[in-house]
Amino acid sequence: MPRKSSLVSGVWLALITALLACPCALAQRGAGGGHTGGGLAGGGGLSGGGSATGLSEKDDLKDFHLALAVQATSQQIAAYNLMLKSTDAAQASVQTFVGQLGKPNSSSEVASRGATVGQAIETARTENKKFLDAFSEQQKSGLKEIVKKLAKADSDLAQEAKALDLEVAGTKAAAPALASSAQNLDQALASFRSQQVGLGEEMSIGVSQDSAFNLPSVKNSLTLANQSIAIATSGVITRGTAEAGQNTFKLELTADLSDLQENMTAVLRADLDKADPCGERIEVQSATLTPRLQVSAAVVQLHFERWACRGRQTMNEMVEGNGTIEVKLTLAVGDDGSLRLQPEIGPVDAEGLVGELLRSGSLGETLRDKVATSVLSAARQGANFETMLPPAAQGSATLRRAQFQGTGSGRLLVVFEGDIRLSNEKAAALIAELTAELKGRSASQASSEQPLPETTPR
Repeated sequence: MPRKSSLVSGVWLALITALLACPCALAQRGAGGGHTGGGLAGGGGLSGGGSATGLSEKDDLKDFHLALAVQATSQQIAAYNLMLKSTDAAQASVQTFVGQLGKPNSSSEVASRGATVGQAIETARTENKKFLDAFSEQQKSGLKEIVKKLAKADSDLAQEAKALDLEVAGTKAAAPALASSAQNLDQALASFRSQQVGLGEEMSIGVSQDSAFNLPSVKNSLTLANQSIAIATSGVITRGTAEAGQNTFKLELTADLSDLQENMTAVLRADLDKADPCGERIEVQSATLTPRLQVSAAVVQLHFERWACRGRQTMNEMVEGNGTIEVKLTLAVGDDGSLRLQPEIGPVDAEGLVGELLRSGSLGETLRDKVATSVLSAARQGANFETMLPPAAQGSATLRRAQFQGTGSGRLLVVFEGDIRLSNEKAAALIAELTAELKGRSASQASSEQPLPETTPR
């Protein structure tokens, strides 16, 4: 069935409303004499032997009749939104399950969380079935093609849910196998939800006020001290309030700084290492970047020497020693929406002059600033709105909050929260772009899952 835009549907509804409001016009059209064959839009006139009983199914409004026949009732719209919420809840449950797999878990904990996922999936499938079972005969007929696709997505979802349940039931299930099975389930859920969204569009159901759209993961890169650092960012856009012609969407982005963690030593070595024959010699031995509660900490171990020269050939070592310094990092957002980082020198493990230089001298300040610059550059790359947001939302997003977050495996993430404010026209464009992206990913996934053609052995 051809899909009608909301604008076209609105025009047709206005036309039919006007016609119904003026029965005299219908009677004149159906009277026969002088208006032979003069039905609406050049169609075959009115049916029923010239009486004003309605429009002929053979006229040019046939597509409109089909669209009207499958249009959702107010009760179905409420049921649809409930169904979509249950699917979103199932996706959140699966993603939580995946996140917990990186932490030490007992078999009973994995089983309990797996049962929670299974229950969420079952609820989503039940709400989906209840929604479909309430269709009228006209809706069943007019929507049979997309319902068939949704049924296939439901079957795939049930299969992936069963596969995860079997993995969880294994007393010694390996974390990689569980994670792979959970990710397959998450992909099946995304396809399932995509078909539900498509069904809602066919039934002229608008996007729910609190519907969420997952943004595709984007990998950006930046160069720090000749080191190429990759930053992977994913995100979610959630429909918020609509008031006085202004629409607010909630935005959440999550940037993965694990590549910076792996290369932190190399970055600081390139920035700080030096060997002045008649001055300071600095050698960074190691640098780690770890997540703490809403903050991050960089711990740097180094070797420091200071030399003095007398004449051209005489060099005397003045200071020599090893030291360890911690730099605490806290993210903040300025009043202008810019991302900032507040570094603070923490515990120092060093003796004598080396300890003084790290605690309150130029050495500690230089190291603190280099760490902060590197981490802030990576975090800003992760919050790059131009690469993350659809065109309709670019230039309209404002950053409100940012903080570090860890995972069970020790990876360092940055979570950004903000909002997008759009006019009604731009909000409609954004929803259309997000829906098209969701459908495109679903279609791509379905294409990749097609079986290879059979070949005849030679």
